[in-house]
Amino acid sequence: MNAEERQREIVAIARRAGSADVAQLAFDLEVAKETIRRDLRVLEDHGLVRRTHGGAYPVESAGFETTLAFRTTMNVPEKRRIAAAAVGLLGDAETVFIDEGFTPQLIAEALPADRQLTVVTASLAVAGVLARRDNCSVLLLGGRVRGGTMATVDQWATRMLSGFVIDLAFIGANGISRDRGLTTPDAAVSEVKSQAMHSSRRRIFVGLHTKFGAVSFCRFAEVSDFEAIVTCTGLPVAEAHRYTLLGPQVLRA
Repeated sequence: MNAEERQREIVAIARRAGSADVAQLAFDLEVAKETIRRDLRVLEDHGLVRRTHGGAYPVESAGFETTLAFRTTMNVPEKRRIAAAAVGLLGDAETVFIDEGFTPQLIAEALPADRQLTVVTASLAVAGVLARRDNCSVLLLGGRVRGGTMATVDQWATRMLSGFVIDLAFIGANGISRDRGLTTPDAAVSEVKSQAMHSSRRRIFVGLHTKFGAVSFCRFAEVSDFEAIVTCTGLPVAEAHRYTLLGPQVLRA
């Protein structure tokens, strides 16, 4: 196996498992750990993985996106903390947009049950969480359902959104960068997110520290469009401060 073949295999392993460990890769591919580390540096330079201490995880792109089912198994405690902190910023909002994804689903679970809310969402999972609540009115956007994320997209969804004025939007992304803004791999998803941004008075980004610095295919917002960014303590304080200089408050839950 030459270097190119080995690197393709590393990406495939990382995408199947959600991450890759240097020691395990070296054992499986029968090469030295330093060889794997060099491969990971090359793959990171090409935007295919992000390196971590002792390994790497795959970067989502136009050709690769993790499923909702997979996301429910990864970093769950951190995502719950992010969701709780995000709900703490609800304020006096009466109408709320909740994005697709697992962290937004946890936001739906954490919403207060003792007040009247109208929730707009493209996510079937979010709608399922809230549909049985007495004090919650749920508006599920129509459109084509993407099987991997169980969320609707295309013109039906964006047309419905364009007719609303929403108090607060909880928005996720596959990547957030100070230079490139917020990005996602799929153009149809990007259109829904962009319309949700346009229809909402207030906007809060929610996402793990692993999203920061990542850049995907379709840009739908700038960092300065948000009043707050809610992430986990994995984002270094110095980097959080750099994002605050662009306008939003940054909370590390």
